[in-house]
Amino acid sequence: MHDLVRDRILRGEMMAGDPIRQDALAAEFGISKIPLREALARLEQFGLVRSQVHRGYVVSALSAAEAEEVFALRIQLEPLAMAHGSLAADAEDRRAASAGLKALNESILTGDEAEGALNRDFHMLLVRPGAGQITLQFIERLNMVAERYTRLHLRPPGRDSRACAEHDQMLALWKSQRTHELQSLVRRHLDDTLNDLRVQLAEIEDHRAL
Repeated sequence: MHDLVRDRILRGEMMAGDPIRQDALAAEFGISKIPLREALARLEQFGLVRSQVHRGYVVSALSAAEAEEVFALRIQLEPLAMAHGSLAADAEDRRAASAGLKALNESILTGDEAEGALNRDFHMLLVRPGAGQITLQFIERLNMVAERYTRLHLRPPGRDSRACAEHDQMLALWKSQRTHELQSLVRRHLDDTLNDLRVQLAEIEDHRAL
């Protein structure tokens, strides 16, 4: 249930500010409202929905402040975590990462709606081999919150090819254990994304103010 509602939000099927129609969703999924409320409470922890007094839950709006916080934390954590993953990865980890990148690049170039989730999966495949449980869960949570921002970032023309090129280079450095270069690239990759998002989110805020 949690995953179903989350994916609808991340794919943009439920837009920012939309109320969560709990009766309709419960009927659609054939469940009571109790597990649905539990799922919404979990989604609120990820910042995807927010509760309002006497109104229930609504889909959270994209926020410049949230993007700044999420990407700042990712810039602090992911480069080193990927370096550790590079050093700890075995042959199976490298095969999985290559397969993950292939799926992501195909999704980006074809405009598949799964691109956000596949981007998250690829980043986690590079982190997972060398991360402890707490680090892994924390970075995965950050990537999940970042997914809507990643989708927004990839909308303008040319962003898809840039993302593919950077991911290709990232994997090559990761597989060859060139950890210093890898960390520099990951920081730049995330920092450039945040800089682009600052412009896009400012435009969205200006539009809301009209």
